[in-house]
Amino acid sequence: MVLEGQWGHQPGVAISVNSGSRFSFSFAGERLQLLFDTTGLTVAPHLWITVDEGEPELHVLEGSVIDISAPTGRHQVLVVVKDVNEHVNRWNPPFESAVVFAGLVLDVNSRLRLGGRPGGPRLEFYGDSITQGVRAVSPDIESAGADGSVSYAYLTARAFGGTSYQVGFGSQGIVKPGNGEVPSGLDAFGWNFAGSPAERVEAPDVVVVNLGVNDPDLTADQYAAYVVRVRTAYPTTTIVALTPFNGAHAETIATAVKSLDDPAVVLIDSTGWITEDDCTDNIHPSTAGHAKLAAHLIPALEATTPLRRR
Repeated sequence: MVLEGQWGHQPGVAISVNSGSRFSFSFAGERLQLLFDTTGLTVAPHLWITVDEGEPELHVLEGSVIDISAPTGRHQVLVVVKDVNEHVNRWNPPFESAVVFAGLVLDVNSRLRLGGRPGGPRLEFYGDSITQGVRAVSPDIESAGADGSVSYAYLTARAFGGTSYQVGFGSQGIVKPGNGEVPSGLDAFGWNFAGSPAERVEAPDVVVVNLGVNDPDLTADQYAAYVVRVRTAYPTTTIVALTPFNGAHAETIATAVKSLDDPAVVLIDSTGWITEDDCTDNIHPSTAGHAKLAAHLIPALEATTPLRRR
């Protein structure tokens, strides 16, 4: 079993409140069940489940059991968090929306197959509703319109064959709290959710920060304080300050990066990467808009960081 993304661990369960988180495993046999704890949830999270090379199947997690079946043989299963709703509490337990994975039940003829840790670089993305994938599918403000697996962050990580931590909270800024009881970026960094420190087996190779568009006012000192918090957690990681896609606070962010005088903090200016025509609501990129962002970001990261496409 391989967990990828922002997962908190409590006895018997793994918990994610972030779209784009995923887990995968292999099994030999025909049937198994995925178990989830949905106690207290008021808005069901959405999952994509893919078996082998099949098409992803949407599951709205309203029950605690998902049955998986396939012809007898060896199979690979990928479960991706399509969306955890941004409008209800997903920060302070007990949650109103979250993915709480409680394990697997194999039938008598099935066996779980052990897999190794994923290789490749480790990336972390910190952003807002755009990083979350809100309204990427349609202008629908609820989970039906959102999909973390089409986000520019998800696409970029996949292009580098990397392990990704995709942390996006709707309406969050550097100093502005987000929706769903989520605190500001400054206060949320380093936590999976309230009471759950984000512990890493290894430091990431690259951290991409795409915050600031939701801050009505933002100073260079405030942005720099966020980057310093990242640097304190990861002393040798390359940190990318990616300006908001609509150009908000671009000069402030550039000033903050310059003031830090840290050669491992790089600025990537996203001005002109997309237009309102690439969005579903003039603000949030469409699926095609996210692909366009990734097509710009991937070579920009190759030019400014150690990352290389596989």
